[in-house]
Amino acid sequence: MPLLTAQDVAIERGERRLLSGVDLTVEAGDIWQLVGANGVGKTSLLRALAGLAQLGVSGQIAHAQTRLYLGHAPALKKNLSALDNLRCHPASDILASDDMIFSALASLNLAGYEERPVGSLSAGQQRRVALTRLLLSQAPLWLLDEPFTALDVSGCEWLDTQIRSHVSSGGAVVYTSHQPSRFGSLQQDVDLVRYVC
Repeated sequence: MPLLTAQDVAIERGERRLLSGVDLTVEAGDIWQLVGANGVGKTSLLRALAGLAQLGVSGQIAHAQTRLYLGHAPALKKNLSALDNLRCHPASDILASDDMIFSALASLNLAGYEERPVGSLSAGQQRRVALTRLLLSQAPLWLLDEPFTALDVSGCEWLDTQIRSHVSSGGAVVYTSHQPSRFGSLQQDVDLVRYVC
C-alpha cells in the first residue's frame, strides 16, 4: 500500500493558481524530489502533501501512515534550548526521552549544545537541531523542504546517509532542493514546470 497518494492536486495562493493536475504515488523505498524554479510552488505542494495546508488545495491526498514534515525554516523556538525544542514537535509523532535526544544530538556533533538557547547557535547548527527530529521520529514518510540548506559538507553527508538508510528500511522521502540529485537511480524527480498554470 502506498505511503502517500496525490491525485489531480491543484494549489492556489491568493487568487493565483500555481499548479494543477499533480499526481504522485509514493511507495516504501522511494525518494522523490520536487524540482522547479523559485516560486513555482514546491513548498506549497509539500505542505499540502503533509496535510498542513488545505486552503487553496483541491484534489485528493491520502496518507497510509504517519508522516514527519520538516519545513524550510527550522521550526525552533530561539529562546529555548535544543533539548526543550526536541521534547516534542507539533507536526509529527515525536515524544522522545531526554536520553534519546542527547544521543541524537551527539550524532549530529551537537554534544555540549543541548542546554544552549537555539538562538545562540549558527544557522548550520540550528539546521542540525531541526534534522535531529529525523532520528527521533518513527514516521515512515518524511516530507522535507530544503533539508540541505545551511549544512556544511559533513552535514550534507550525514543527511544523505540518513535518507538512504530510511528508505532502505522501508521508509520513503519526498523533498525539495535546489541542489542536483544526490541519490542517483534511487531518486525520481517531479518537475513542477509540467503542472504550472
